[in-house]
Amino acid sequence: MTAGRQVEDGGVLYDETEADDEDIVAEGDGAAAAALPAIEWTETSDLPEGVIGADLIQLYVKRLPNSPGVYRMFNAAGDVLYVGKARSLKKRVTNYAQGRGHSNRIVQMIRQTAKMEFVTTRTETEALLLEANLIKRLRPRFNVLLRDDKSFPYILVTGDTRAPAIFKHRGARSRKGDFFGPFASAGAVGRTINSLQRAFLLRTCTDSVFESRTRPCLLYQIKRCSGPCTHEIGDADYAELVQEAKDFLSGKSQKVKAHMAEAMNAAAEDLDFERAAVYRDRLAALSHVQSHQGINPAGVEEADVFAIHHEGGVSCIQVFFFRTGQNWGNRAYFPKADPQLTSAEVLNAFLAQFYDDKPCPKQILLSETVEELELLALALSERAGHRVSILVPQRGEKRDLVEHVVANAREAHGRKLAETASQSRLLEGFAQTFHLPSVPRRIEIYDNSHIMGTNAVGGMVVAGPDGFVKGQYRKFNIKSTDITPGDDFGMMKEVMTRRFARLIKEEGLPDRAAASDGTEAADLPFPAWPDVILIDGGQGQMTAVRAILEELGITDQVVAIGVAKGQDREAGRERFFAAGKPDFSLPPRDPVLYFVQRLRDEAHRFAIGSHRARRKKEMVKNPLDEIAGIGPTRKRALLQHFGTAKAVSRAGMSDLMAVDGISESVARLVYNHFHETAAG
Repeated sequence: MTAGRQVEDGGVLYDETEADDEDIVAEGDGAAAAALPAIEWTETSDLPEGVIGADLIQLYVKRLPNSPGVYRMFNAAGDVLYVGKARSLKKRVTNYAQGRGHSNRIVQMIRQTAKMEFVTTRTETEALLLEANLIKRLRPRFNVLLRDDKSFPYILVTGDTRAPAIFKHRGARSRKGDFFGPFASAGAVGRTINSLQRAFLLRTCTDSVFESRTRPCLLYQIKRCSGPCTHEIGDADYAELVQEAKDFLSGKSQKVKAHMAEAMNAAAEDLDFERAAVYRDRLAALSHVQSHQGINPAGVEEADVFAIHHEGGVSCIQVFFFRTGQNWGNRAYFPKADPQLTSAEVLNAFLAQFYDDKPCPKQILLSETVEELELLALALSERAGHRVSILVPQRGEKRDLVEHVVANAREAHGRKLAETASQSRLLEGFAQTFHLPSVPRRIEIYDNSHIMGTNAVGGMVVAGPDGFVKGQYRKFNIKSTDITPGDDFGMMKEVMTRRFARLIKEEGLPDRAAASDGTEAADLPFPAWPDVILIDGGQGQMTAVRAILEELGITDQVVAIGVAKGQDREAGRERFFAAGKPDFSLPPRDPVLYFVQRLRDEAHRFAIGSHRARRKKEMVKNPLDEIAGIGPTRKRALLQHFGTAKAVSRAGMSDLMAVDGISESVARLVYNHFHETAAG
């Protein structure tokens, strides 16, 4: 992936990326882990071959130093089993070699270890940060894993234009400006920005709209913007509004409100009631922000509050975000962890991963003490650039707040168990209905979307024991020029070929006996290979799919099922097609039928959304993008000189050469692209 420009979608700024392949991750806005530091792993290649497990680890012990560092454990296939850090590498690895006092899960990990790698660090703090980074990157099977790691939305006050704007923002915080957050949801950001617009009259239009305005827009007329685009407000006065907004978002809300109240009273004393009314409305907007943020404890200005509820082998960690004395929302996490770990151990492993790519507040409140509390506080302080205190409140307002978060964690835990049990029953019913050899752990659902064959896109969604796995969704831009526009069979054939040819190349054929060694299914990593593929289509689609599976030699590896729309396309009358079985329907109220409908509808939604995004991109495509050798700088120079791409297409050689940065050879390239007769 290569970094690109920033784009706006629905008022949210994103860092656009260009994919090297069109089979890209399309949903699951998971935040990318921070780049790994330059490290050199030490591995020993002169150890005896065939030695694994505790015997192999014992050989490593003799060569390790007593210094802090990070270690990785690999199985015979080269997969990372575990990433750990230690104050003393020698002592920690010796503990594995002795093989005493370990849980069954760790014993199994030691038995599978066929290689280890080590890196020493200057301090244990560096080791802790590197460990968290590696766990998020490599996702080892035996570590506690932060699974639902979607990026958080922020409020951005830009700093690279004459009149700063206020936006929602996701992704890398690379644009010049001030970021405030995180917020738990985009809805919370939207509501806050709407109120801040009324309070501080900051612009929310894009930079291109701002630069091209010749008269104030509707937002200025309804008193939601101060009109900096057409100088309805002076730059100095607008800068004062921007600073007030930053102060409010930075925790100085009382100071800002006091200043507004003074200005309102002064205007009233001067009998300038219209100006006093403006300040009154702005004060009301600020009060609205604070009154709609839920719990707002007076003694908590900036903090994240974590509480864990651990029961039935499932851990729920609830996080509440407080900034500027306001509750900016909460989110529940369900990390993957060994059921034998204590809640404190799970929480300890979770915290370092959580802040690996997020800004850290000045204070963190926990529901219980973790083992490495002081080390974690030191590491987070170094990363954040300011002191971070981690507390476990025992009394007072902060303890009441933690208890509230604990209650939320307990409730979310109960809901999760109920949903998981329901999903498990549905998967078991699905396996029985379609006579599968075992309960599927990964189901892939495919659908196509296009308009008369144009901008055709294939979509793949994935479901498993925990519901839809959006981080595994993929889209396929149909590339073949041999497919007749609108040929659904041909499009599905291309999607299947690309999907499984790439899967075989990257993963090899699946080992269906991998789970027969006694390992619980919940302890296994989420499989790359599907057990079942659902195709939105009837017998014709299934014929095309089976031909591809036979051609690739994987007919016995994947069960393919077609779901055809019922008579008059009515839901509840779907027909199902599977190899070697007559087609059939399910009773209208069968839970498995509802389950399959939900899977198919999600694939349909995703395929349509991907198609619309591609169509929108095509509609705004610039003809200059098609000219090889014309990059962003030259394109910008041409558009600034001529105004539009159409004007560029009509320009002569001499006109093109008059543009800064356009040489004769480049001008000829542009001219020849738009004219059948080459330039002389």
